[in-house]
Amino acid sequence: MSSMKRYMKFVKPYNWQIFLTIVIGIFKFAIPLFIPLLIKIVIDDIIGAEALSSSEKLRQLYMWLGGTAILFFIFRPPIEYYRQYYAQLVSNKILYDIRQELYGHMQRLSLRFYANTRAGEVISRVINDVEQTKNFVMIGLMNLWLDLATILIAIGIMLTMDVPLTLVTLLAFPFYAFSVKYFFGRLRDLTRERSQALANVQSYLHERVQGMSIIKSFVLEKHEQKIFDANNDQFLEKAVDHTKWNAKAFAVVNTITDIAPLLVIGYAGYQVIQGNLSVGTMVAFIAYIERLYNPLRRLVNSSTTLTQSFASMDRVFELMDEDYDVKDKENARDLKNVDGKLEFRGVSFHYSDSTEAVLSDLNFTVKPGETVAFVGMSGGGKSTIVSLIPRFYDVTDGSILMDGHNLKDVTIHSLRDQIGLVLQDSILFSDSVKSNILMGRPGATDEEVVAAAKAANAHEFIELLPEGYDTKVGERGVKLSGGQKQRVAIARVFLKNPPILILDEATSALDLESESLIQDSLEKLAHDRTTLIVAHRLSTITHADQILVINHGKLVEKGTHDELMKRQGIYHNLFQVQHFV
Repeated sequence: MSSMKRYMKFVKPYNWQIFLTIVIGIFKFAIPLFIPLLIKIVIDDIIGAEALSSSEKLRQLYMWLGGTAILFFIFRPPIEYYRQYYAQLVSNKILYDIRQELYGHMQRLSLRFYANTRAGEVISRVINDVEQTKNFVMIGLMNLWLDLATILIAIGIMLTMDVPLTLVTLLAFPFYAFSVKYFFGRLRDLTRERSQALANVQSYLHERVQGMSIIKSFVLEKHEQKIFDANNDQFLEKAVDHTKWNAKAFAVVNTITDIAPLLVIGYAGYQVIQGNLSVGTMVAFIAYIERLYNPLRRLVNSSTTLTQSFASMDRVFELMDEDYDVKDKENARDLKNVDGKLEFRGVSFHYSDSTEAVLSDLNFTVKPGETVAFVGMSGGGKSTIVSLIPRFYDVTDGSILMDGHNLKDVTIHSLRDQIGLVLQDSILFSDSVKSNILMGRPGATDEEVVAAAKAANAHEFIELLPEGYDTKVGERGVKLSGGQKQRVAIARVFLKNPPILILDEATSALDLESESLIQDSLEKLAHDRTTLIVAHRLSTITHADQILVINHGKLVEKGTHDELMKRQGIYHNLFQVQHFV
């Protein structure tokens, strides 16, 4: 299905409003078409009327001008107002619907998509490209029809005045149509290339603004300026290619539209000299040429703008067509009243067909309420294991069961509702502390928010913030320390109160004081619930009911801390290295 047909699905709910806007617009554009006719009446029927006295000529002149003034000053302003109002209202509603669907689609895309796609690229499509499609509504669905209506009305009036002269006026039309088709086919491809180059610049800026501290700390300003200049140069190159072709199109098309008046003036002048045409009709026709070819020139401008809109539509629907790697089965059922038993049965996983397996044939069981820790060298697959449980990714082979239910047989929403995560780099949004905690359970009361913060050892420092719980934390929580961010993240998990808890190196990047506070809150959080811990510091997981040692994606050791230390295998060696460092 073409992008335009798909776009029309968003337009369909507003068809009647668009129709009303076009009808109002026809009146708006039709009113000025009376001016050339008025010129003819004044010249031929008033000034040139020998039978009328000067006073009668003045009386008729004032009568016609007075009627025209009423038309322009009484009727035209409200018509213009409602045309603009409805045109903007409808187009903005359509963009609202598109962005709403796009955002819902983006939330259903898996982490695999976001791992392979730059954030700036996505933002560019949702903001810039969607905004560009507004021109299709304003121009393609409204102004285009209004211009065509204006042309048809003008031609109709001209035919009533003089048929041969009207045909001479229309001689340039076929050449105009051919040139538009020839030039603007290529322009769509050039516009897409220009949009992609602009998206690359935006993506680069988005990443560098987020990482400005790295650029400054490594004194990379000159290096980064060179990279930005290269991206910017690429955009300039594509923009210049687009501009060159666009300029050629305008040069040819406007030349054609400029020839038409010369033909009319020559032919009409000849007819007046021969006595076959009145001076008023000639002047009216010359005036109508402007009324006729101005819409054509607008159509040329519209063609350029519409080409940008179509290219933007393509990019918007490319994003909308991204497949969901992880999605609910057709008959998936909700997961309720979870005890917290987890089973990995022959689980293998790789990120794409071209990569090696990250996990291979994992088999283990976690009993309800148990604390299980995953340890091993970096890159061994520990974080991947805990990412499979909330189905951020789906297993390649084997199955994961929760309380005997295959995770692929239950709805994603109900599954994730049973799980609380605390990550090494917990992300906070640039809102208040309270809003970030409420993400655990948006409908919670203020008292429940405070209780969750107290349980997470966060209440004291929050109270000391300038506006307490209403303090804005900045983008990604930049105004808080690492330990404070973690405690807010833990507070929202306390508020959610899930039966299963996943801690992915939640304390590895903290100082000893913060780690002690957070370790205390995590122990309270883990009480009476199934807890999975990915640990870097082995001293923090010696209490675990099970410790699973993962090496190169395989389970190589399993047992309690004491059992593994007696075995003197990989875990023993890792613990000894850390203990004596």
